[in-house]
Amino acid sequence: MLVIFIAIIASALRLATPLIFAALGSVFTERSGVVNIALEGIMIMGAFFAILAMEFVSNPWIAVLVAMIVGAITALLLGFLAINLKANQVVAGTAINILAGSLTAFLLEMVWHRSGQTDTVANALTKNPETLAFLEKIPVLGSLFSGLTPFVYLAIIFSGVSYYVMYKTPFGLRIRAVGEHPRAADTVGVNVYRVRHICVLISGALAGLAGASLSLGTVNMFREGMVSGKGFIAIAAAIFGKWHPLGAFAACLFFGLTEAIQIQAASLGLGWIPSEFLQMLPYIATVLALAGLVGRAVAPAASGEPYEKGHR
Repeated sequence: MLVIFIAIIASALRLATPLIFAALGSVFTERSGVVNIALEGIMIMGAFFAILAMEFVSNPWIAVLVAMIVGAITALLLGFLAINLKANQVVAGTAINILAGSLTAFLLEMVWHRSGQTDTVANALTKNPETLAFLEKIPVLGSLFSGLTPFVYLAIIFSGVSYYVMYKTPFGLRIRAVGEHPRAADTVGVNVYRVRHICVLISGALAGLAGASLSLGTVNMFREGMVSGKGFIAIAAAIFGKWHPLGAFAACLFFGLTEAIQIQAASLGLGWIPSEFLQMLPYIATVLALAGLVGRAVAPAASGEPYEKGHR
């Protein structure tokens, strides 16, 4: 049972990693007043271009950087539509999701001359970093660390950094002020548009990293449908975590745990429970959170509201 428990925890961490990156991105945008429904599409772009970059370079970290840049550029489109043109943020994000799915399918046909999935690439990001190999020698817990990838450690680090930025720096205070009362923030000299654009770019880079963690950190290929709603689950995690970096991190771990339990259901003697029910658990928890049964979740006051300078 101990071996099974450790395997579940390791699996939960791996499965939660893409959600953590995307959820942190959602926290930044929502805290600044922008709803980033396009996380799903940005993750698709990041996953595809990470593999595409590996076709030209042999360094997987360069491929990860490419995924983050492509994610930021895709988010820049959302920022232009939602912030500059005052477009409906949900509609703009949905359009980007459709565009990303179609564009990657087209490029897949153009580059690999087939649909469905790319070729498999070789990289060193699907196993524990050699610099942390000593962790595998720890009694009992060694098997836990042996199953982790560099993306897991990055997710933990980025969660702590996001918390520090959001709550311990002047920039974090500006983000929260812009998301709660942009007009008051503008009155004291905060550039609302700039802060929101920066947060959207951060969100795009993190979502691109989330996509790369799916393609480079798991299967070493891009496959159509591999994101399969994880961008929306990340948004749910941000809501469940009450738009707090550490709360979103914990929510993603919970979602990853439910998926890991589903995978290990037979080993746990839970094979009699329908797998569909286990898949429902994260969504049921989100509904309960929104209903206020686990504490009231109140979005930033200006979330989803376009800001127009000088308009009363």
